[in-house]
Amino acid sequence: MPSIMDKLKKNSKLDSEIITQSKYYGKKDMVSTDVPMINVALSGSVDGGLSPGVTILAGPSKHFKTSFSLKVAGAYMQKHEDAVMLFYDSEFGSPQSYFEMFGIDMERVLHCPITNIEELKFDLTNQLDQIEKGDKVIIVVDSLGNLASKKEVEDALNEKAVADMTRAKQLKSLFRIVTPHLSMKDIPFIAVAHTYDTQEMFSKKVVSGGTGLYYSADDIWILGRRQNKEGTEIKGYDFVINVEKSRYVREKSIIPISVTWEGGIDAYSGLLDVALAGQFVTKPSQGWYSKVDPETGEVEDKKYRAKELTEEFWSDIISAEQFKEFVEDNFKIGGSSNIEVVSPDEIED
Repeated sequence: MPSIMDKLKKNSKLDSEIITQSKYYGKKDMVSTDVPMINVALSGSVDGGLSPGVTILAGPSKHFKTSFSLKVAGAYMQKHEDAVMLFYDSEFGSPQSYFEMFGIDMERVLHCPITNIEELKFDLTNQLDQIEKGDKVIIVVDSLGNLASKKEVEDALNEKAVADMTRAKQLKSLFRIVTPHLSMKDIPFIAVAHTYDTQEMFSKKVVSGGTGLYYSADDIWILGRRQNKEGTEIKGYDFVINVEKSRYVREKSIIPISVTWEGGIDAYSGLLDVALAGQFVTKPSQGWYSKVDPETGEVEDKKYRAKELTEEFWSDIISAEQFKEFVEDNFKIGGSSNIEVVSPDEIED
């Protein structure tokens, strides 16, 4: 005699399986970048990274949003040699050098120019309908924040100066349609967005575009920045990742990623404050650092200047299980500790 489960499976017209056997559940493929603290911002782990679903990178102009999206997308393209990027472009501000800088093979990027939200929705819906599970595709949209609705464009052509009340609805419709496909077919979707300040007594930054982005996104970063100086000379910026929403990372976590004019992204930025807080590194005197043996607590005799904190210094620290556990305990949802890597007061508006 068939069980109730057998009856339900037989009656279902969907691709239904017991949840432990479902191809849509289980461990998702994560793609790590070569910047451990970007991996932490995406997953709460130095060994984690980008997973399928919607990732929104939001912030003001010149806050490294496009570069972050291409950095993460480049890691996906390098891991999967047959992967293709669908690059939906409304800003046309990403020169070929950007893609080359992040190791992206331009021959595997399909450039899709768009002028309004409906164009994006219709084309992306058609693409996702044809993509099959197992196809290695990553989608990047630069940007949602700069996209008009079709009605806004038509009103301008007809010289109508009326408020557009359809944009947020169209964005919500877009995400309602695409989100199930992304999850079921294991496709990462990275979109650049803008922010605005609320009108509350204590103003805060929120992502523009309505609630559709917040409901559908797996990860939302709101990016800030602070100057990176040597003396009075500005050498670059610390672009500060504020984790607004995440499936894995404790919300409101703040992680700095250093970018200099000369060297680009510092692959080991953000690690020092974490290592100091966890006593994996100590500061024996002003401007000098030494490693601490996580097993014995002994301080290494050798001292390093800040500029000497390179791969040689960090490799054995970030590979230590004790360090990985400390990071996850402080950044992953469910962790029991919480360290402040950056004070919110240090971040520029």
